[in-house]
Amino acid sequence: MRRPGSLRARHTPDERGSALVELTWLGLLLLVPMIWIVLSVFDVQRGAFGVSAASRAAGRAYALAPDDATGQQRAREAARLALTDQGVEAPFELTVTCTPYPHNCHSGTSVITVVVRSRVDVPMLPDALGGGSPSFRIESRHTVPIGQYVEIAAGG
Repeated sequence: MRRPGSLRARHTPDERGSALVELTWLGLLLLVPMIWIVLSVFDVQRGAFGVSAASRAAGRAYALAPDDATGQQRAREAARLALTDQGVEAPFELTVTCTPYPHNCHSGTSVITVVVRSRVDVPMLPDALGGGSPSFRIESRHTVPIGQYVEIAAGG
């Protein structure tokens, strides 16, 4: 005589330990994309900090220069150093405009506006998702009145 359920018990596969395997694979499948997203966000944030610091430094360097040509050179170098400081190695574009005297920024009550544009490449994008390096365009604008960094002599 057969015991009830004995035939079924013999044909049931042993599933002990399979939850651990499933949890491990599920963890890997979710963890790897999450790490990639976090790293990408950190890279974009680092680029945003870089262009922000670059526009401030370039504006100050331009305002402190004795003339517009020297100001342009100093602003470019200050922006490059600020971007390098934040680890942004991508090429950048620097634009300096002045109002109300567009051709002589260092006169009167000019207001200098510095715009720094760059890009941040998203790291480690697999070829299956399009490959290449998609990038985020980042931009920062800083405005400096020409007299902000000028020292005024007392009593004279």
